Amino acid sequence: MYKILIVDDEPLAVIGIRSMTESLKMDLQVINTAGNGEEALMIMEKEMPDIVLTDIKMPVMDGLALIKTCRNLYGQEKPVFIMLTSYEEFWMAKQAITYNAMEYLVKVELTEDILKDTLQRAITKIGPMKDKENDASKGEASFMYRMHDKFMISLLHNLFESEEQFRLQAEDLKLDFDHEQYLCCYGELLSPQHSTLSYTQNSSLFAGCIRMISNLTERSNPCYMITLDNSHFALIVCAAEELADPLELFERVFTSVHNYYNVSIKCGIGIKVSSPLSISDSFQFARSAFRKCSDETPVIISSEIGTVQSHDSFNISLVKKDLIRAFEDYDPTLLSDTVSRLCSLLNEHKEHYVQALDLASNLLYLSISILPDGEDVLKDHFSDTPDSYLSLYRMNTVSQIIDWLDRYRECMYSLFEDRRRDYKNHIVSDVKKYINAHTHDKLSLNEVAAIFGISPSYLSQLFGKYNDTGFNEYINICKIEEAKRLLKAENLKVYEVADILNFGSEFYFSKVFKKIQGVTPSEYIAKP
Repeated sequence: MYKILIVDDEPLAVIGIRSMTESLKMDLQVINTAGNGEEALMIMEKEMPDIVLTDIKMPVMDGLALIKTCRNLYGQEKPVFIMLTSYEEFWMAKQAITYNAMEYLVKVELTEDILKDTLQRAITKIGPMKDKENDASKGEASFMYRMHDKFMISLLHNLFESEEQFRLQAEDLKLDFDHEQYLCCYGELLSPQHSTLSYTQNSSLFAGCIRMISNLTERSNPCYMITLDNSHFALIVCAAEELADPLELFERVFTSVHNYYNVSIKCGIGIKVSSPLSISDSFQFARSAFRKCSDETPVIISSEIGTVQSHDSFNISLVKKDLIRAFEDYDPTLLSDTVSRLCSLLNEHKEHYVQALDLASNLLYLSISILPDGEDVLKDHFSDTPDSYLSLYRMNTVSQIIDWLDRYRECMYSLFEDRRRDYKNHIVSDVKKYINAHTHDKLSLNEVAAIFGISPSYLSQLFGKYNDTGFNEYINICKIEEAKRLLKAENLKVYEVADILNFGSEFYFSKVFKKIQGVTPSEYIAKP
């Protein structure tokens, strides 16, 4: 995967170039964006891109100063620079060529074909990457993406079993929840082109809008975007102190999205909370406010409509343990029984249409986010209905929602039955990937089990049944493989390796090393 950094001081230009780049379906990843050369240099210190797409004329540090500084710091070859310019800045573009810029492109003439051709030439100039490294990074990225989505859905629905589980998972995913205040909003994208575009085109449009909302919001506050399906989203905004007027912020952001993509947004804004584990409360308030949105008032803040209109009997957290177990174990019977209980409850309270829609929506979001291909499975199962699984939002009565839930239950039952036989082995496979990626950490059964949301005893049993070695032995094997690399390739001392790999002492490290390798670390180093 070739890494790209986009540098431009115009937010809409950044969004447009990013969307165009990501729509090319090339082996490329936009790792970050910056508003000027100084910001770009700070990003490069942490992660070096392969390609830099940079505007020439910017405040603080322009594109010419950026490429000149990079050449002095990192040499002439990497990163590859592609300069973005306007007609009147040609003289600056020509000067950039003297600093070994590969190409300059005129912004107003930039098309997907021109950008694709330029990026392909940049890739050729960089040279092919090692297939092994590429495959490994893709696998790790996919695994972490699934874990990130699962974490966010658990946060929105208060599905963590304990504060410790939340903390461990947040730390592992490198998510910062050390803020004074949080606020959640829930929104829907409404495009007049929806019916004329294909599913893929609508998905691409949705992705572009989501990126723009996130990027523009981040200019004011740190935030986390969660896509719920191909028209709904949740946004968690974090603040180090009292949040400024959120209504003004979101109205400004949504106006920019509408002007750029011709997409309207309805959005409910939740209450401000001081603890990350209370974000689920803000989310529920946001959903309650969203129900009051209209074409005339598309953005509503919950503090303006009073308390959440809800019914305790419909709170999904009442069945969260059964739902978590059903999804984690791919247990078709447990999921079917849980959904049947919820349908029976809805049948007894047919006057609570809004709460019924909320409950069904929550189940839908859980399936899409927790299951790796949940959206594709549901799309196929509901393919005979308008808008596929989103036909849920066409339901006008509780009875219709119950019918939708019956179809949902059939879909999940069939899916879980097919996959249950492979599920336990799948958990062990994911845990092994995690251990291999964290050999430098101090790993314990309790902490790893908490990260994956299962009990320590269950994880230990799975390892014993679906792996050639036990949990702790597998950790030691992975650590010793890394130790061999550090001792030979990095020429580190034995005590340094013991410290890096968190063995506690050089003596214990040497003991484990000899048990697995048959020789001591010193004897291994001495071998030719």
